[in-house]
Amino acid sequence: MSDGQLDLFSGSGIPPATQAPAVGRPPRPSPAELDDAALLAAIPASGLADGPSLAAEAGRRRLAPAIPVLEDYCRRFAGFGTQRTLSEQVAALDALTAIGGKAAAHSVAQIIGRGWVQGPTLASAVTAAARLGSHLRADIVLVLLRHPDPAIRREACRLARPGLEVITTLSGLLDDLHRDVCIEAACALGRMGRPEAAPLLKQALRQAPSQRVIEAMPPIADEECLVLLGRIARTSLPDLAAAARDALEAVEHPLAARLLERLRE
Repeated sequence: MSDGQLDLFSGSGIPPATQAPAVGRPPRPSPAELDDAALLAAIPASGLADGPSLAAEAGRRRLAPAIPVLEDYCRRFAGFGTQRTLSEQVAALDALTAIGGKAAAHSVAQIIGRGWVQGPTLASAVTAAARLGSHLRADIVLVLLRHPDPAIRREACRLARPGLEVITTLSGLLDDLHRDVCIEAACALGRMGRPEAAPLLKQALRQAPSQRVIEAMPPIADEECLVLLGRIARTSLPDLAAAARDALEAVEHPLAARLLERLRE
């Protein structure tokens, strides 16, 4: 120490080198180490660093009592996701999707309906709602169908239910600039029995069949559709073949019956 510098420790009688070390906090248990009750209690009290991992653990356990806790966790961050994706809300939505069931579906519908998710995080919420089969009010679905983000428009088609304005909006989406939006709009219209969906769905059956397209066919299936479904049912792709057989069984038509008989033979 230089001669001109004050010794800050001289009054205590303790040399600088012998100061008592700071007492460290005990390490926090990991989310996997918590029992269910402790995990539920930890989520509301969690900070930004711990919340997503706690929510993910609740989803991994499919912990149904966590549903209202996760819903409230989303509410805490309402209004902060207008410009960026909120990992906290996304983690809660992913957990609700993993838990599944009617209560989780209703919770996600509430989160969207109350405007708690905005900006990029809204896409995650609409995807969760579509996977859970949430029931959203028609006015909310219409807003989502007209959203500038094509990912939100696409997932909103899966939430659409019959109604004049909804059908009109879906029909407009058949000419959307994004192919995946067009296909989902056609699937929604097909499930509603709307014949305007048939040309696009037939094209999809020929070029890129998927389970969602196949499941949308029965209400609007004509003989051409049935022939296409019969071809898919004879393929070596198990999931698509099974979906095509189910679709044929759902159609009351002599051709569908003959095709199914040939498949059984």
